[in-house]
Amino acid sequence: MSVTISGAASMAEGASPAGGRGAPILRVAGLRVAYGGIQAVKGVDLEIAPGELIALIGANGAGKTTSLRAITGSLAWSGAIEYLGQSTRGVPSHELLRRGLVMVPEGRGIFTRMTVAENLLMGAYARDDKPGIAQDLEEQYTTFPRLRERAAQLAGNLSGGEQQMLAMARALMSRPRLLLLDEPSMGLSPIMVEKIFDVIRAASRRGIPILLVEQNALLALEAADRAYVLDSGTISLNGKADDLLHDPKVREAYLGE
Repeated sequence: MSVTISGAASMAEGASPAGGRGAPILRVAGLRVAYGGIQAVKGVDLEIAPGELIALIGANGAGKTTSLRAITGSLAWSGAIEYLGQSTRGVPSHELLRRGLVMVPEGRGIFTRMTVAENLLMGAYARDDKPGIAQDLEEQYTTFPRLRERAAQLAGNLSGGEQQMLAMARALMSRPRLLLLDEPSMGLSPIMVEKIFDVIRAASRRGIPILLVEQNALLALEAADRAYVLDSGTISLNGKADDLLHDPKVREAYLGE
């Protein structure tokens, strides 16, 4: 399946091809997050270089979603988070979004009482380049023809797969400089999962750095350049995704072998 993404997923500023290791787009050090007296994340360290697709895998409850929410500024945290070379401490989520840090949350987070077209335009609300927005909108409709067919329908009436398409397309409308994806394949049919991962790989080829949290460890490791394994709130393994894909401990714990 061929997917074309250009304007909506143009190469992030300063990006290098996947695998190139420049100054990190994102650096997380000693990240800790607590819910009341429960320490959900206990000291996570990770980096994303320009153009990299990074997978973050782990069991349910390991702290993956909590880590993403801390990175986007929607949870209180301690430690250090640097995005584009600057600390994000005290920076609100909406400002990080304006700076290009975009997340597709678990559960999609679409605006159910708005139309598909209105949802897509909300992805570009921080932009003022009308010709570019129109071009990107057309490209999303080309990538996801079903969204063109449903453009005037309320997003809440879409199927789960169509909602995931919409969430991905809306994120790409913002022209992200770093894209965080939380469980993009959850609840989708195999055909829809293939489509979504085609779009993820196409965005990565365009140079958009991606941090991917995914329940399907096999798909995540096959798509990623590097990967981190999160276990009970800490990073237990990290390295090249292909190496982890063939690591006996990873295969036993996450690939059912």
